[in-house]
Amino acid sequence: MEANDPVVAAARALEAGELVAFPTETVYGLGADAENPDAVARIYAAKGRPQNHPVIVHLAPGADPGYWADDIPPEARQLMHAFWPGPLTLILRRASRIPAAVSGGQDTIGLRCPAHPVAQALLRAFRQGSGGVAAPSANRFGHVSPTTARHVRDEFGDGPDAPVRHVLDGGQSEVGIESTILDLSRMATHGPVLLRPGRITASDIAAVIGRQPALPDAAAPRASGTLESHYAPAAPVALLPAETVAEVVRRLAAAGKRSALIRRTVAAGQAPAEFAIAMDAQGYAHDLYAALRAMDAVHADIILVEAPPADEAWQGVNDRLRRAAHDSNGVLARLLQRQEG
Repeated sequence: MEANDPVVAAARALEAGELVAFPTETVYGLGADAENPDAVARIYAAKGRPQNHPVIVHLAPGADPGYWADDIPPEARQLMHAFWPGPLTLILRRASRIPAAVSGGQDTIGLRCPAHPVAQALLRAFRQGSGGVAAPSANRFGHVSPTTARHVRDEFGDGPDAPVRHVLDGGQSEVGIESTILDLSRMATHGPVLLRPGRITASDIAAVIGRQPALPDAAAPRASGTLESHYAPAAPVALLPAETVAEVVRRLAAAGKRSALIRRTVAAGQAPAEFAIAMDAQGYAHDLYAALRAMDAVHADIILVEAPPADEAWQGVNDRLRRAAHDSNGVLARLLQRQEG
């Protein structure tokens, strides 16, 4: 019966101003009615997210992006046709009717149409498919994004006082890292600007619009997940070339320090805790956040990551790893110093 359908119940909760966690093909999102500033404020409060850090509005397939954005350039329509539903967020000029709460006070808005069937079912059930769901990743701000419903519950709890009472379970997210974010709000002055890499690459975008996107500039709009430190576990993270991993693990052990290792190619059995991650870029992205969470759970002194390749297919993965390790500069060197006495 419809009354017992968890998707319908979640849609009604959104309409009542509550928060709902739901799966997308990228990561799990923490959703609220995008046109309800009080509901959006609950996202910020639950996550501990800065008020000026914008969120992405998720739309049902076939929804009208023109309701949410003004002056949609032809390039945006081309990219929507090519990649929606899918892991591409477009930054456009926010329509004046849309509350600024979703944009961190800016005059732009991030829009995407997710490909996950549960997300699509929720969006179709919410306001009969005409609404938008504001949804950053369903985790505490700056932490590793969730790719399973269990990760969401680990972040926010299961009890009656948990800030997120509705968690839709759609299995493990297929892509595993957040969407590509492309700014198209300043086409006349800056052209397309790639604000956050993801599975959809700059070359993929250029193949559709005939123009390579530029790198972020100082005047680019703020966008979700683009702070220097982000996607970080509690333990410090260090990226290492494959040829140095074994020696670093050995020296850490000699210094009485416990390491956890996320590896692609180096031999097993070197570190006290290890996660053998996929060799290819898409498989690696799919596994990355689960690997970071698993290695964080062993309470090691440091998480070592065998650095992946640097070519374009790995740009999204390397972006997330760089942000995860940003606040860990110098930690490895200090841990490698033997204690005196």
